[in-house]
Amino acid sequence: MFWITLVIGLAGTAVALALAGRRVLFLYNTAMAGQPDPERVLQVKRDKKADIEGQVTEVLGQRKLLKWTLAGSAHAAVMWAFFLLATVYLEAAVALLAGLDKKIPWLQTWGPIGFVQDTIALACTAGLIVFTSIRIKNSPKRLERKSRFKGSHLSGAWITLFMIFNVIWTMFFYRGVEWANGNLDYGKGAYFSYLVGHLFDGLSRHTLDVLESIGLLLHIGVALVFLVFVVHSKHLHIFLAPLNVMFKRRPDGLGAAQPMMSGGKPLDFEEADPDEDVFGRGKIEDFTWKGFLDMATCTECGRCQSQCPAWNTGKPLSPKMLVLELRDHALAKAPYFTASEEAQAKFTDEQKLAMQVDKELVGEDGVIHPDVLWSCTNCGACVEQCPVDIEHIDHILDMRRFQVMIESSFPSEAGVMLKNLENKGNPWGMSEMKRLEWIEELDFEVEVVDDKVSEDTEYLFWVGCAGALEDRAKKTTKAVAELLHIAGVKFAVLGPMEACTGDPARRLGMEFVFQMLGQQNVETLNDAGVKKIVATCPHCFNTLANEYPQIGGNYEVVHHTQLLAHLVEEGKLTPVTPIEEKITYHDPCFLGRHNKVYKQPRDIMATVPGVKTQEMHRHKDRGFCCGAGGARMWMEERIGKRINTERVDEALTTDPDTVSTACPFCLVMLGDAINEKKNSGEAKESLEVVDVSQLLIRSIKGEGTAQEKEPVAAE
Repeated sequence: MFWITLVIGLAGTAVALALAGRRVLFLYNTAMAGQPDPERVLQVKRDKKADIEGQVTEVLGQRKLLKWTLAGSAHAAVMWAFFLLATVYLEAAVALLAGLDKKIPWLQTWGPIGFVQDTIALACTAGLIVFTSIRIKNSPKRLERKSRFKGSHLSGAWITLFMIFNVIWTMFFYRGVEWANGNLDYGKGAYFSYLVGHLFDGLSRHTLDVLESIGLLLHIGVALVFLVFVVHSKHLHIFLAPLNVMFKRRPDGLGAAQPMMSGGKPLDFEEADPDEDVFGRGKIEDFTWKGFLDMATCTECGRCQSQCPAWNTGKPLSPKMLVLELRDHALAKAPYFTASEEAQAKFTDEQKLAMQVDKELVGEDGVIHPDVLWSCTNCGACVEQCPVDIEHIDHILDMRRFQVMIESSFPSEAGVMLKNLENKGNPWGMSEMKRLEWIEELDFEVEVVDDKVSEDTEYLFWVGCAGALEDRAKKTTKAVAELLHIAGVKFAVLGPMEACTGDPARRLGMEFVFQMLGQQNVETLNDAGVKKIVATCPHCFNTLANEYPQIGGNYEVVHHTQLLAHLVEEGKLTPVTPIEEKITYHDPCFLGRHNKVYKQPRDIMATVPGVKTQEMHRHKDRGFCCGAGGARMWMEERIGKRINTERVDEALTTDPDTVSTACPFCLVMLGDAINEKKNSGEAKESLEVVDVSQLLIRSIKGEGTAQEKEPVAAE
C-alpha cells in the first residue's frame, strides 16, 4: 500500500507543479514585458523597515481588511489557516514519503500544536460560512449595482470556497482515520480530529490503513488541484498580495500624482518623441510590470467599487471592473506582445483577433470606454479601501495622459480650462490683477511679495485661484487672513505673481501644462526665498507639498486648518462667542484621504462654544467626494445622479443648520447642490455651507449664531 500511495502522490504532484509552473512562467513573462519601474525596487532597498512593517500590518495583520470587521475577521481566519495548516501538509508529506507511522519529533507529537491546527481549521470553516452568507446576501442578481460583487467573476469565488472546504474536510477525514489507526500522536490536543476518529471505531487495521492512505491522497490531491486553479484565477492574490504590498508606493498610492515615465526614466518634454517614448498608456504593453502586478493581484472583492462616488451615482466607472478589464485584455494579448517579431508575423488574422491585438485601449469599442475614464474624480476611495494596495488612480491618470497629449481626446469643456491655464494662469481665465481684490475688503495691511519675502514673514499664504477669484471661496481667504492677523502671524501673499499650481491640468492628463505652471511657480517661490507655506485649497496643498518636490520645489506646507488648530491650541486664537448650531463636516478628499488630515478641522469646531457636530455616515477615510476632483470641476456631469447632490442628500439626513468643510471646491459643489435643494423645498432656507475658518472667526469676533444667514451664492 505504501508504494502505491507514494507513486500516485508523486505523480500527481509532478503533474500539478508542471501545470502551475507553466502558468507562473507565462504570468512572469507577461509582467516583464511591461515598462520598467526601477523606483519600486530602489524604494524597497532604501527602506527595509517600511517593507517589513507593510508585511506585518497589511499582510499578516490584515489592517485594511479588518476595517470591515465581519468580512475582515473571516478573511483573517482563512488566511491564517493557510499559514498554520501548512504544518499539516508537512505531516502529510512525511507520511507520503516515509510511511504512515513515521513522525517528526515534537512537531507531530506535542498536543498544543494539534490544538492550534484543529482550532484554525474550524475558524476557517466559520470564515467560509461567513463568506457564503455575504455572497448570498450581496448577490448581484438581487442587488444589481448595489452589490460590490457586480462585475466580479462569481463562479471562481464559489469554486474557491468549495476548494477550501475540501481542504478542511479531507484534513479532518485523514486525521480522524489517523487517530483511529493509532498514528496521530497529539492525543486529545487535536480535539476535533479526536472526535472524528471515533466515527471509525471498530474498523479493522487493514481497513484503517486503506482509509488512511485514501485520506492522505485526497488531502494532498485537493491541495494540488487548488494550486493549479489558484494560478489560473483571481485567487492568485494568495501569492501576489505580499509582493504588491512590498512594491507599492509609500506610504500609499495617494497624495502625489507620479511624473510621466518612459523606459523607467522621467520624460523630458523638450526631447521626447511620441514615436519613440511612452506618453502615458496608449496600449496594454505600455503599463509597467507593477501595473501588471496590480491587475493580477486584484481579488475582485469590490470594496473599491462600493466606495466609488462615480459608481454610486450611476456612472460607468467601477475601479474594480476597470482593473479586471485591463487584466483580461492583458492576458488575451500577452501571447502576442511577449512573442518575438518573427513569431508575431506568423500569427493569423483569426489568432490576432482572439488576442485582441488591434483593440483600442480606450475608445467607444475599446477595452476602457471613455466615459469610464472621465468619470473619475481622483478621490482616492478605491486606493484607500483596496486590501492589496492596487493603485487605480495612477493607471487612470496614465491612460488620460495618452488620450489628452497624444490623441487630443477629452471632454471639450475641459479644453477651455486648459487654454485659460496656459494664457491667464488660472482656470477661469481672469486677469492676474484680480488676485488682489479680496485684500481691499480687509481693514489691515497684507504684505504682497515684490521680490523677496521679508525676513520676519513666517508664512507665505498661498491663496489659490479659487481663493482669490471665486466669491464663495474668497470668504474663506478673508477669514484665514483675519485669523492669522489676530494671532499675530506675519504672512505675505504673491498676488499677481501667483499662478495655478497646475493640479487641474495634471489630473486631467495634460502633464505638459502642469510642468509649465509648476516650474514657473517653483522659480517664483525659490527666488522669493519662501520656506513655509499655508494654503486653504487642499488641491494646492497637495500639489505644493507632495508634487512640487518632483520639480525642485521643497517647502514646509501646511493646510490652514492645521495651522489654525495649532494657533487655537497655543491660545493665540480663542473662540468665545457661542454658535448654537448643529453642524456636519464634509471631509475634502485631497485633505482627508490623500493627506490624512481628519483631526484638525474637527478640533477647531470642537473649540467653538455651542457647536454640536453630527458626522455623516460616510466620513473620514470613508468620506464621500463632492465631485470636483480629477479636474471634474471643469467638466459637465451628464451621466447618472450628480455626485454633489448625492453628498448633500447624505448631509441632509443629519438635519444640519450648517454644513462645514475645508476646501473651496467642496464649498462650491456643496453650495450648488444645496441651492437646488432649497429651490425644490428639500432644504431649509437658512442652511449654508461654510469653511471651518469662518466658524472660528465668527466666534472670535463675537458674531455668534447668525440670525439671518447669508444665502449661499448661486453661480
